[in-house]
Amino acid sequence: MGKRDIKNFTLEELQKAIVDMREPRYRANQIFSWLYRRGVCDFDEMDNISKTLRDKLAGTYYISSLKLSEHLKSTDGAEKFLFKLSDGNFIESVLLYAKNRKTICLSTQVGCKFACSFCASGFGGFIRNLTPAEITNQILFLQQNLKHKITNCVLMGMGEPLDNYGNVCKAIMIMNDPEGMSIGARRITISTCGIIPGMKKLENLGLQVNLSVSLHATNNNLRDALMPINKRYPLEKLIKACEEFIDSTGRMITIEYILIKGKNDSLEDADKLAAIAKKLKAKVNLVPCSTIPNLNFQSSGRKNTNIFMNRLINRGVNATLRESKGKDIQAACGQLAGRARE
Repeated sequence: MGKRDIKNFTLEELQKAIVDMREPRYRANQIFSWLYRRGVCDFDEMDNISKTLRDKLAGTYYISSLKLSEHLKSTDGAEKFLFKLSDGNFIESVLLYAKNRKTICLSTQVGCKFACSFCASGFGGFIRNLTPAEITNQILFLQQNLKHKITNCVLMGMGEPLDNYGNVCKAIMIMNDPEGMSIGARRITISTCGIIPGMKKLENLGLQVNLSVSLHATNNNLRDALMPINKRYPLEKLIKACEEFIDSTGRMITIEYILIKGKNDSLEDADKLAAIAKKLKAKVNLVPCSTIPNLNFQSSGRKNTNIFMNRLINRGVNATLRESKGKDIQAACGQLAGRARE
């Protein structure tokens, strides 16, 4: 067997591995601190750990990192990072600024299985899941190499997080662990296209992470066309699963809704969306449609977007407009990685 990536271990798993090496459990906490607080890339830098243990670690594990392939900065402040993985695949992360927050949008898969018709992530099909280390290393690169203090994380980049549930949960536990990255659970958001079994599992995670559900249509016919996952988990089942998640966790859900000109932006759509949001007591994030080459979808435009949002607000819905950022740097999920693969 080859060496294993030590960043794929949660603290509890690492404690067990260290005890199996006949070393004190607390050594795992020290190692975690070196990895996630000090950002070391070599076991020999862990100078409060014996040389014997460092040699044992180096003989069994390695410390992974990401290779930056491209870094783009938008005129609106957003930044996009294209990372090359050890197997030659590419993933993206986006850094967004808002007041005193620095939010990183993380990828969880290379490609995507779910082929939403307005999204670039699935154009090249699904290649593989990211490991916990590949997910957390996106944050670590920005923190350690570029000295950004990340305050919020959204798992909303390339891929469907709940389709990579085990690795995503490990990554979240490392991010949230006080001995690791110490990012508050309420500052971590998982976005899903509606993978109901994953939502059920997430209920039992025991962390107060936020759940964001990509809806994008208020009837099954349109959602089937925009999001093929709807054929497996239609709207009525998804809404019921959202209700159960809220009842089980006590957490509010956010509905993501991309406004596409002539598709889902009528006042009738707004009324149906308001009814769903009020039923779930959910917040609605309206998202202008990104212009993606080879797709005919267009943004609804500022005037129609405002009319749609005001309709929701007048119906008693907490609705906000999530301004699209990074248009000049291809910040929509999957665009840059897709170009890199060509």
